[in-house]
Amino acid sequence: MNIAIVCYPTFGGSGVLATELGKALAEKGHDIHFITYQQPVRLSGFHANIFYHEVRVPTYPLFDFPPYETALASAMVDVVNNHNIDLLHVHYAIPHASAAYMAKQILLKQGKRLPVITTLHGTDITLVGRDKTYSPVVTFSMEESDILTAVSENLKEETYKNFKIIKPIDVIHNFVDINRFNKKPVDAFKKLIAPNNEKIIVHASNFRKLKRVKDVVDIFLLLNKKIPSKLLLIGDGPERAEIEAFTRSCENCGEIKFLGKQEQIEDILPISDLFLLPSEYESFGLAALEAMAAEVPVVSTNAGGLPEININGITGFMSNVGDVVEMSENAIKILSDENIHQTFKSNAFLQAKKFGIDKIVPQYEALYKRVV
Repeated sequence: MNIAIVCYPTFGGSGVLATELGKALAEKGHDIHFITYQQPVRLSGFHANIFYHEVRVPTYPLFDFPPYETALASAMVDVVNNHNIDLLHVHYAIPHASAAYMAKQILLKQGKRLPVITTLHGTDITLVGRDKTYSPVVTFSMEESDILTAVSENLKEETYKNFKIIKPIDVIHNFVDINRFNKKPVDAFKKLIAPNNEKIIVHASNFRKLKRVKDVVDIFLLLNKKIPSKLLLIGDGPERAEIEAFTRSCENCGEIKFLGKQEQIEDILPISDLFLLPSEYESFGLAALEAMAAEVPVVSTNAGGLPEININGITGFMSNVGDVVEMSENAIKILSDENIHQTFKSNAFLQAKKFGIDKIVPQYEALYKRVV
Protein backbone atom coordinates (compact mmCIF):
# COMPACT_ATOMS: atom_id res chain seq x y z
CA MET A 1 0.00 0.00 0.00
CA ASN A 2 0.92 3.66 -0.41
CA ILE A 3 0.15 5.25 2.95
CA ALA A 4 0.36 8.94 3.86
CA ILE A 5 0.94 9.70 7.56
CA VAL A 6 0.36 13.14 9.08
CA CYS A 7 1.75 13.85 12.54
CA TYR A 8 3.59 16.34 14.69
CA PRO A 9 7.32 15.83 14.15
CA THR A 10 8.29 16.42 17.79
CA PHE A 11 9.25 14.30 20.81
CA GLY A 12 5.64 13.94 21.99
CA GLY A 13 4.03 10.51 22.14
CA SER A 14 1.81 11.03 19.07
CA GLY A 15 4.75 11.97 16.84
CA VAL A 16 6.91 9.15 18.18
CA LEU A 17 4.18 6.55 17.68
CA ALA A 18 3.33 7.79 14.18
CA THR A 19 6.97 7.75 13.10
CA GLU A 20 7.69 4.31 14.54
CA LEU A 21 4.52 2.99 12.92
CA GLY A 22 5.59 4.37 9.55
CA LYS A 23 9.04 2.82 9.85
CA ALA A 24 7.58 -0.55 10.82
CA LEU A 25 5.15 -0.47 7.90
CA ALA A 26 7.96 0.43 5.52
CA GLU A 27 9.95 -2.58 6.70
CA LYS A 28 6.94 -4.71 5.76
CA GLY A 29 7.04 -3.37 2.19
CA HIS A 30 4.56 -0.48 2.28
CA ASP A 31 5.47 2.92 0.80
CA ILE A 32 5.16 5.54 3.54
CA HIS A 33 4.81 9.29 2.94
CA PHE A 34 5.18 11.57 5.98
CA ILE A 35 3.51 14.98 5.64
CA THR A 36 4.48 17.54 8.30
CA TYR A 37 6.28 20.85 8.77
CA GLN A 38 9.69 19.36 9.57
CA GLN A 39 11.32 15.94 9.52
CA PRO A 40 10.11 13.81 12.48
CA VAL A 41 12.76 13.43 15.18
CA ARG A 42 12.57 9.62 15.12
CA LEU A 43 12.97 9.52 11.33
CA SER A 44 16.74 9.16 11.06
CA GLY A 45 18.79 7.44 8.38
CA PHE A 46 17.83 6.48 4.84
CA HIS A 47 14.84 4.23 4.10
CA ALA A 48 14.22 3.24 0.49
CA ASN A 49 10.42 3.36 0.78
CA ILE A 50 9.95 6.23 3.26
CA PHE A 51 9.37 9.71 1.87
CA TYR A 52 9.12 13.03 3.66
CA HIS A 53 7.02 15.94 2.33
CA GLU A 54 7.49 19.28 4.05
CA VAL A 55 4.45 21.51 4.55
CA ARG A 56 5.52 25.01 3.55
CA VAL A 57 3.51 27.91 4.97
CA PRO A 58 4.20 31.20 3.13
CA THR A 59 4.03 34.33 5.25
CA TYR A 60 2.05 37.35 4.12
CA PRO A 61 1.58 40.71 5.93
CA LEU A 62 -2.15 40.06 5.78
CA PHE A 63 -1.89 37.15 8.23
CA ASP A 64 -0.92 37.63 11.86
CA PHE A 65 -0.90 33.81 12.07
CA PRO A 66 0.07 31.86 8.93
CA PRO A 67 -2.77 29.44 7.97
CA TYR A 68 -1.00 26.12 8.57
CA GLU A 69 -4.18 24.04 8.31
CA THR A 70 -4.87 25.33 4.79
CA ALA A 71 -1.29 24.70 3.71
CA LEU A 72 -1.44 21.20 5.22
CA ALA A 73 -4.65 20.34 3.34
CA SER A 74 -3.07 21.52 0.08
CA ALA A 75 0.04 19.43 0.80
CA MET A 76 -2.15 16.37 1.40
CA VAL A 77 -3.90 16.89 -1.95
CA ASP A 78 -0.58 17.29 -3.74
CA VAL A 79 0.94 14.13 -2.22
CA VAL A 80 -2.20 12.06 -2.93
CA ASN A 81 -2.34 13.21 -6.56
CA ASN A 82 1.33 12.64 -7.27
CA HIS A 83 2.04 9.44 -5.35
CA ASN A 84 -1.05 7.28 -5.84
CA ILE A 85 -1.86 7.29 -2.10
CA ASP A 86 -4.29 4.59 -0.91
CA LEU A 87 -5.18 6.11 2.45
CA LEU A 88 -4.38 8.95 4.81
CA HIS A 89 -3.62 8.23 8.49
CA VAL A 90 -3.62 11.35 10.65
CA HIS A 91 -2.34 11.35 14.22
CA TYR A 92 -3.63 13.87 16.79
CA ALA A 93 -6.98 15.43 15.90
CA ILE A 94 -5.92 19.09 15.89
CA PRO A 95 -5.56 20.33 13.15
CA HIS A 96 -4.80 17.16 11.21
CA ALA A 97 -8.30 15.64 11.11
CA SER A 98 -9.96 18.85 9.91
CA ALA A 99 -7.25 19.40 7.27
CA ALA A 100 -7.77 15.80 6.15
CA TYR A 101 -11.51 16.41 5.76
CA MET A 102 -10.80 19.46 3.58
CA ALA A 103 -8.33 17.48 1.45
CA LYS A 104 -10.83 14.62 1.14
CA GLN A 105 -13.52 16.98 -0.19
CA ILE A 106 -11.13 18.57 -2.69
CA LEU A 107 -10.13 15.14 -3.99
CA LEU A 108 -13.76 14.03 -4.16
CA LYS A 109 -14.44 16.93 -6.55
CA GLN A 110 -11.61 15.50 -8.68
CA GLY A 111 -13.23 12.08 -8.69
CA LYS A 112 -10.86 10.49 -6.15
CA ARG A 113 -11.88 8.74 -2.95
CA LEU A 114 -9.42 9.16 -0.07
CA PRO A 115 -10.08 7.03 3.06
CA VAL A 116 -9.05 8.84 6.25
CA ILE A 117 -8.12 7.23 9.57
CA THR A 118 -7.79 9.51 12.59
CA THR A 119 -5.88 8.31 15.65
CA LEU A 120 -6.57 10.14 18.91
CA HIS A 121 -3.61 10.38 21.25
CA GLY A 122 -4.55 12.31 24.39
CA THR A 123 -4.51 16.05 24.93
CA ASP A 124 -6.08 16.57 21.49
CA ILE A 125 -9.19 15.16 23.20
CA THR A 126 -8.77 15.66 26.95
CA LEU A 127 -7.44 19.23 26.87
CA VAL A 128 -7.17 21.20 23.63
CA GLY A 129 -10.10 19.60 21.83
CA ARG A 130 -12.47 20.34 24.70
CA ASP A 131 -11.81 24.08 24.42
CA LYS A 132 -14.97 25.66 22.99
CA THR A 133 -12.78 27.42 20.43
CA TYR A 134 -11.97 24.07 18.80
CA SER A 135 -14.62 21.63 20.01
CA PRO A 136 -17.18 21.93 17.15
CA VAL A 137 -14.51 21.42 14.47
CA VAL A 138 -12.84 18.55 16.34
CA THR A 139 -16.21 16.81 16.83
CA PHE A 140 -17.13 17.21 13.17
CA SER A 141 -13.70 16.04 11.95
CA MET A 142 -13.84 12.91 14.10
CA GLU A 143 -17.32 12.03 12.84
CA GLU A 144 -16.24 12.55 9.22
CA SER A 145 -13.19 10.27 9.51
CA ASP A 146 -13.73 6.87 7.92
CA ILE A 147 -12.22 5.16 10.96
CA LEU A 148 -11.47 6.56 14.39
CA THR A 149 -8.94 4.94 16.72
CA ALA A 150 -7.69 5.66 20.24
CA VAL A 151 -4.48 4.51 21.93
CA SER A 152 -6.20 3.27 25.10
CA GLU A 153 -9.56 2.22 26.48
CA ASN A 154 -9.40 5.21 28.82
CA LEU A 155 -9.00 7.65 25.93
CA LYS A 156 -11.94 6.02 24.14
CA GLU A 157 -14.09 6.55 27.24
CA GLU A 158 -12.90 10.16 27.63
CA THR A 159 -13.75 10.88 23.99
CA TYR A 160 -17.32 9.62 24.34
CA LYS A 161 -17.65 11.49 27.63
CA ASN A 162 -16.49 14.85 26.29
CA PHE A 163 -17.75 14.87 22.69
CA LYS A 164 -21.16 14.21 21.16
CA ILE A 165 -20.09 11.58 18.67
CA ILE A 166 -21.64 8.24 17.77
CA LYS A 167 -18.88 6.88 15.53
CA PRO A 168 -17.32 3.62 16.79
CA ILE A 169 -13.77 3.97 18.14
CA ASP A 170 -11.28 1.13 17.62
CA VAL A 171 -8.73 0.83 20.44
CA ILE A 172 -5.23 0.02 19.18
CA HIS A 173 -2.71 0.47 21.96
CA ASN A 174 0.60 2.21 21.55
CA PHE A 175 3.47 -0.15 20.89
CA VAL A 176 7.18 -0.47 21.51
CA ASP A 177 10.06 -1.97 19.55
CA ILE A 178 11.38 -4.40 22.16
CA ASN A 179 14.63 -4.99 20.29
CA ARG A 180 15.40 -1.29 20.22
CA PHE A 181 15.15 -0.88 23.99
CA ASN A 182 16.29 -4.28 25.21
CA LYS A 183 19.99 -3.47 25.14
CA LYS A 184 22.71 -4.60 27.51
CA PRO A 185 23.66 -1.77 29.89
CA VAL A 186 27.00 -0.16 29.09
CA ASP A 187 28.93 -0.37 32.36
CA ALA A 188 31.36 2.41 31.43
CA PHE A 189 28.45 4.74 30.66
CA LYS A 190 26.74 3.87 33.94
CA LYS A 191 30.00 4.47 35.86
CA LEU A 192 30.23 8.01 34.48
CA ILE A 193 26.79 8.87 35.83
CA ALA A 194 26.90 6.80 39.03
CA PRO A 195 30.59 6.33 39.94
CA ASN A 196 29.73 4.90 43.37
CA ASN A 197 27.03 2.52 42.12
CA GLU A 198 24.21 4.88 42.99
CA LYS A 199 20.77 3.97 41.68
CA ILE A 200 19.82 5.85 38.51
CA ILE A 201 16.30 7.30 38.45
CA VAL A 202 14.89 8.60 35.16
CA HIS A 203 12.00 10.78 34.05
CA ALA A 204 11.29 11.71 30.41
CA SER A 205 8.58 14.09 29.21
CA ASN A 206 7.83 17.36 27.44
CA PHE A 207 7.96 19.25 30.78
CA ARG A 208 4.40 20.54 30.62
CA LYS A 209 2.43 21.26 33.78
CA LEU A 210 0.42 18.09 33.20
CA LYS A 211 3.57 16.00 33.70
CA ARG A 212 4.14 17.32 37.26
CA VAL A 213 7.93 17.35 36.96
CA LYS A 214 8.16 19.11 40.34
CA ASP A 215 6.66 15.92 41.83
CA VAL A 216 9.45 13.92 40.16
CA VAL A 217 12.04 16.05 41.99
CA ASP A 218 10.15 15.83 45.31
CA ILE A 219 9.91 12.03 45.04
CA PHE A 220 13.60 11.82 44.26
CA LEU A 221 14.61 14.04 47.20
CA LEU A 222 12.72 11.75 49.61
CA LEU A 223 14.19 8.66 47.95
CA ASN A 224 17.70 10.08 47.96
CA LYS A 225 17.65 10.41 51.75
CA LYS A 226 17.33 6.62 52.03
CA ILE A 227 19.14 5.31 48.94
CA PRO A 228 22.19 6.85 47.21
CA SER A 229 20.86 7.82 43.81
CA LYS A 230 21.02 10.10 40.79
CA LEU A 231 18.11 11.66 38.90
CA LEU A 232 18.22 12.12 35.12
CA LEU A 233 15.58 14.45 33.70
CA ILE A 234 15.15 13.93 29.95
CA GLY A 235 13.25 16.36 27.75
CA ASP A 236 12.42 20.03 27.56
CA GLY A 237 9.41 22.30 27.71
CA PRO A 238 7.67 25.22 29.41
CA GLU A 239 8.22 24.01 33.00
CA ARG A 240 11.95 23.28 32.67
CA ALA A 241 13.32 26.69 33.67
CA GLU A 242 11.21 26.79 36.84
CA ILE A 243 12.12 23.22 37.83
CA GLU A 244 15.79 23.82 37.13
CA ALA A 245 15.75 26.95 39.29
CA PHE A 246 14.08 24.98 42.10
CA THR A 247 16.65 22.17 42.00
CA ARG A 248 19.51 24.66 42.40
CA SER A 249 18.18 25.48 45.85
CA CYS A 250 17.94 21.81 46.88
CA GLU A 251 20.44 20.28 49.26
CA ASN A 252 21.28 17.49 46.82
CA CYS A 253 21.17 19.52 43.60
CA GLY A 254 24.38 17.87 42.39
CA GLU A 255 22.55 14.54 42.17
CA ILE A 256 20.05 15.92 39.62
CA LYS A 257 21.00 16.21 35.93
CA PHE A 258 19.00 17.86 33.15
CA LEU A 259 19.84 16.08 29.89
CA GLY A 260 17.51 18.01 27.58
CA LYS A 261 15.99 16.36 24.50
CA GLN A 262 17.55 13.01 23.70
CA GLU A 263 16.85 11.22 20.43
CA GLN A 264 18.66 8.04 21.52
CA ILE A 265 16.78 7.40 24.74
CA GLU A 266 17.33 3.67 24.16
CA ASP A 267 20.96 4.23 25.20
CA ILE A 268 19.94 5.79 28.52
CA LEU A 269 17.07 3.59 29.72
CA PRO A 270 19.09 0.32 29.92
CA ILE A 271 21.39 1.83 32.57
CA SER A 272 18.42 3.06 34.62
CA ASP A 273 17.04 1.42 37.76
CA LEU A 274 13.65 3.12 38.04
CA PHE A 275 11.35 5.30 35.91
CA LEU A 276 9.13 8.00 37.48
CA LEU A 277 5.93 9.21 35.81
CA PRO A 278 3.72 11.13 38.30
CA SER A 279 1.57 12.74 35.57
CA GLU A 280 -1.79 14.31 36.21
CA TYR A 281 -3.03 12.48 33.12
CA GLU A 282 -1.62 10.08 30.53
CA SER A 283 -3.82 8.79 27.74
CA PHE A 284 -1.47 5.81 27.56
CA GLY A 285 2.05 6.44 28.88
CA LEU A 286 4.39 5.58 26.00
CA ALA A 287 7.44 6.78 27.96
CA ALA A 288 6.62 4.28 30.71
CA LEU A 289 6.21 1.46 28.17
CA GLU A 290 9.60 2.22 26.62
CA ALA A 291 11.17 2.11 30.08
CA MET A 292 9.55 -1.26 30.75
CA ALA A 293 10.90 -2.57 27.43
CA ALA A 294 14.35 -1.72 28.79
CA GLU A 295 13.55 -3.73 31.97
CA VAL A 296 13.01 -0.64 34.10
CA PRO A 297 10.23 -0.75 36.75
CA VAL A 298 7.82 2.19 36.80
CA VAL A 299 6.46 4.24 39.70
CA SER A 300 3.56 6.27 38.39
CA THR A 301 0.18 7.75 39.11
CA ASN A 302 -2.97 5.75 38.41
CA ALA A 303 -4.22 8.40 36.01
CA GLY A 304 -5.76 7.87 32.59
CA GLY A 305 -4.49 4.87 30.65
CA LEU A 306 -1.52 4.10 32.91
CA PRO A 307 -3.31 1.19 34.66
CA GLU A 308 -3.57 -0.47 31.24
CA ILE A 309 0.22 -0.92 31.12
CA ASN A 310 1.69 -0.49 34.62
CA ILE A 311 0.40 -3.31 36.85
CA ASN A 312 0.40 -2.23 40.48
CA GLY A 313 2.70 -4.37 42.61
CA ILE A 314 3.93 -6.34 39.57
CA THR A 315 5.68 -4.07 37.06
CA GLY A 316 5.89 -1.14 39.46
CA PHE A 317 3.54 0.82 41.67
CA MET A 318 0.76 3.35 41.15
CA SER A 319 -0.48 6.09 43.48
CA ASN A 320 -2.98 8.92 43.41
CA VAL A 321 -1.92 12.12 41.67
CA GLY A 322 0.20 14.28 43.98
CA ASP A 323 0.96 11.58 46.56
CA VAL A 324 4.74 12.05 46.41
CA VAL A 325 5.26 10.43 49.83
CA GLU A 326 3.68 7.14 48.79
CA MET A 327 5.47 7.20 45.44
CA SER A 328 8.82 7.72 47.17
CA GLU A 329 8.05 4.87 49.58
CA ASN A 330 7.20 2.60 46.65
CA ALA A 331 10.42 3.57 44.90
CA ILE A 332 12.39 2.71 48.05
CA LYS A 333 10.53 -0.61 48.29
CA ILE A 334 11.66 -1.58 44.79
CA LEU A 335 15.25 -0.38 45.09
CA SER A 336 16.12 -1.44 48.63
CA ASP A 337 16.19 -5.17 47.88
CA GLU A 338 18.06 -6.52 44.84
CA ASN A 339 15.86 -9.62 44.53
CA ILE A 340 12.70 -7.51 44.58
CA HIS A 341 14.24 -5.13 42.05
CA GLN A 342 15.10 -7.99 39.68
CA THR A 343 11.59 -9.40 39.94
CA PHE A 344 10.06 -6.04 39.03
CA LYS A 345 12.54 -5.66 36.13
CA SER A 346 11.58 -9.06 34.70
CA ASN A 347 7.87 -8.40 35.13
CA ALA A 348 8.18 -5.01 33.43
CA PHE A 349 9.86 -6.57 30.42
CA LEU A 350 7.26 -9.34 30.11
CA GLN A 351 4.46 -6.76 30.25
CA ALA A 352 6.15 -4.61 27.59
CA LYS A 353 6.30 -7.61 25.26
CA LYS A 354 2.49 -7.67 25.22
CA PHE A 355 2.67 -4.30 23.46
CA GLY A 356 5.45 -5.33 21.08
CA ILE A 357 5.56 -3.86 17.60
CA ASP A 358 4.98 -7.33 16.13
CA LYS A 359 1.61 -7.55 17.88
CA ILE A 360 0.28 -4.02 17.28
CA VAL A 361 1.33 -3.14 13.72
CA PRO A 362 -0.70 -6.01 12.17
CA GLN A 363 -3.78 -4.50 13.84
CA TYR A 364 -3.19 -1.28 11.87
CA GLU A 365 -2.61 -3.24 8.67
CA ALA A 366 -5.95 -5.02 9.16
CA LEU A 367 -7.57 -1.62 9.67
CA TYR A 368 -6.02 -0.29 6.44
CA LYS A 369 -7.31 -3.26 4.44
CA ARG A 370 -10.76 -2.74 5.92
CA VAL A 371 -10.96 0.94 5.00
CA VAL A 372 -9.47 0.51 1.52
